[in-house]
This record gives sequence, structure tokens and C-alpha cells, in this order.
Amino acid sequence: MMDWTDRHCRYFHRLLSRRALLYTEMMTTGALIHGNVPRHLDFNAQEHPVALQLGGSDAAELAHCARLGEQWGYDEINLNCGCPSERVQRGSFGACLMAEPQLVADCVKAMADAVTVPVTVKHRIGIDKGESYEFVRDFVGAVSEAGCRVFLVHARNAWLKGLSPKENREVPPLRYETVHRLKHDFPQLAFAVNGGITEDEQVAEQLALVDGVMIGRQAYHNPWWLAQWDARFFDAVESNLTREIVEEQMTEYMARERADHGTPWSAVARHMLGLRNGLPGARRWRQVWSDHKLKDLHPRDVMALAHDR
Repeated sequence: MMDWTDRHCRYFHRLLSRRALLYTEMMTTGALIHGNVPRHLDFNAQEHPVALQLGGSDAAELAHCARLGEQWGYDEINLNCGCPSERVQRGSFGACLMAEPQLVADCVKAMADAVTVPVTVKHRIGIDKGESYEFVRDFVGAVSEAGCRVFLVHARNAWLKGLSPKENREVPPLRYETVHRLKHDFPQLAFAVNGGITEDEQVAEQLALVDGVMIGRQAYHNPWWLAQWDARFFDAVESNLTREIVEEQMTEYMARERADHGTPWSAVARHMLGLRNGLPGARRWRQVWSDHKLKDLHPRDVMALAHDR
């Protein structure tokens, strides 16, 4: 979800669900150590609970960045061992780390020793075309011994050569049963399953077998789905939230961001373009909110245009 789940996106998603745990896009240790820390780590207090996802493979650097994350107020630090992109592989992190479980364990231990918030790991069920259950079982076993108690598992292999990141989300077959088997073999650990889940019924089916479900692009492209989650999966009272209320709140947020930080409204609006999917007038609504010719208008005037029939 790099370049997608920035702080504006997370603010939007938090309006839809008060209870779901939100994750940042993956941030590399190099970006935090050598870059602008406030720009990378600043977030809105309304986003809680929110987890910082890190990419890296040096234990000391990850420990340093985990401390930064805790100091900035994140509720969880997550190590990404699932991203298959070649750019990430050149940095020796992401999914290729699954081939080095002891290195991951060392990194997790260093991070866990550095912070008091939970340290979790996101990973795949294998790399390339090997489908050995023992491979992912041993990975989880080694990393759990280092102190990780929560694993977020994309239920596909990561093919490190020959597939784009997009193809890696679609071509390797989904094998949810592997995640279910991990939960059976490690009942003391928590497992959340990720990959190919697009409907409430699928979420409910998985929650009967594992501890959580992670949703990525489906939540981004169909954000109104999130508005049902608190009542359906967290036993919260039914809310009276509407798309119009959310759009109004986002418009106010855009105005604050522009006044306080000079943020163009389009940098925020891009994340909510799926809000009215399937409704009459949705296409025109999206066109208005993505029209850069309107960039100098106040967000409230853009909203009025979007609903002008």
C-alpha cells in the first residue's frame, strides 16, 4: 500500500470505522534515519489505533526506527516481510527476508527490546514456487521465539522473479488453509489473514478460524464497506453515518490542511474517490473531485460543484 495509505487516507478511513486497526504505508529505515522524520511519522490523533509499518533488515536501524515510532505515538510497530517488489529486494528486505528467519528473529528481538508497544510481522506463506508448509512454519517458529506474538499473513507465495507487485497479488494461488494450519500449530499466537477478501461473509468465515483479517486494496477502492465493520465485527451500535456526512467531514479536513500546511485539496480527495461507487451520479462526482483545474477553489466550493445537477 505504498503511496496509498498516507495520513490523509488513514484519516478518511478512521471516519468510516472507529475500531479497525489502521496501518501506515511501509517506511524504510533509511528514509527515517536520513530523511525528514516529522514528514514521515506525523499523523492525526484521530487515527488511533494505528500501526507503523517498517521495511529494513538491519537490527540496530530497525530498533532505532521502532523507538521513533513509539515516541511519535504509534500503537504498534510492524516489520514488513511480505513486499515482493524488486526495488525492495535490492534493499534486502520485504519478502526475501523469509529466506532468513534468524535474521528476522534478530531484528524482531532488537525492536521488541527497544519499545513497549507490540512488535508484529507481516509476511507471505512462502517465496517463489515452493509450497512447503514447513518453510513458513519454521519461519513463524523462529520469529515467535524472538518475541513476536502477532503475524499478519498474506495467504499467497511471493514470487521474487518474473512477476510485478500487482501480479504478485493475483497470480500466486491463495492458500488460506496454510494460515489456518499455522493457527492450529501455534494456538498461543495471533494470526490475521490477508489476500483476496472482499465481502463480509468471507471476513466472518475467516474470523471463525483465525484472529483477524487484514484488508488492503478492497478497502481503498470500496471504502464505504468499512462503515459496516464496527457494527458487524466489533459489536458496536449501528451508526447513523452517511456518505454525505463523511464527505462533509473530509471537506472540512481538506480546508484545515490547506490553511495549516498548504496541502492541496487534491492530495486528500484522491483517497475518497471510491466513496460513492455504485450510486447515481458517482462518475461525475469523481470527475469533479479529481479535476485539477479546480485546484484554486475552496474545498467547500468543489463539493458544491460535485453535487450540482
